Amino acid sequence: MSQIALPLPHKNARDPDRIVIGNANARVIEALRAPDKWPFKTAILAGDPRSGKSLIGRWFASQNIGEIIDGADAMPETDLFHRWNRAQESGTPLLLIGDGDGWEITLPDLASRLAAALHLEIGSPDDAMAADLIQSIAAQHGLALGEGALTYLVPRAERSFASIEHLVKTVDRLSMERKAPATLGIWRDALEAVQGPEQAKLF
Repeated sequence: MSQIALPLPHKNARDPDRIVIGNANARVIEALRAPDKWPFKTAILAGDPRSGKSLIGRWFASQNIGEIIDGADAMPETDLFHRWNRAQESGTPLLLIGDGDGWEITLPDLASRLAAALHLEIGSPDDAMAADLIQSIAAQHGLALGEGALTYLVPRAERSFASIEHLVKTVDRLSMERKAPATLGIWRDALEAVQGPEQAKLF
């Protein structure tokens, strides 16, 4: 499993402060490692819910190479414009993370400056990354997936970070409720609960 371990205290393998690196975010991580290449030293990070935007932002902040504003789209535009100006004056790289879709900026000066920034987006996980995410989330919950879990779950799982997380948490919940190991019956029921009965029967 490809992961970046954040420089935060880790007590065991269940610590959640790890970034699973895959097709959806590898280019984002690569770009964040080279802020000197950003236009006006500003980057804007977007992505679907639960895709790890804030976690990546925390990792970037921990490198002490720039500043982040998480939830920048919810910040008053005049305040954000002042922060951008201060970062420009000090030569500090500035990473802005948006929480919502369709960020519309009404302040013309701010809109023109952020339009020139480097725009980064976390995509959808492919099969390899979905497998790594399932393993990582299961490890965080102390969930032992039975043999063949990835072979069964990966082709059937919806390709979104939130759905994959929900699926693994549902497997964990059903396993605990039934006091049974997470094997085929539980994988199938979890898929049916999260994505509908037809998805559980595919392949």
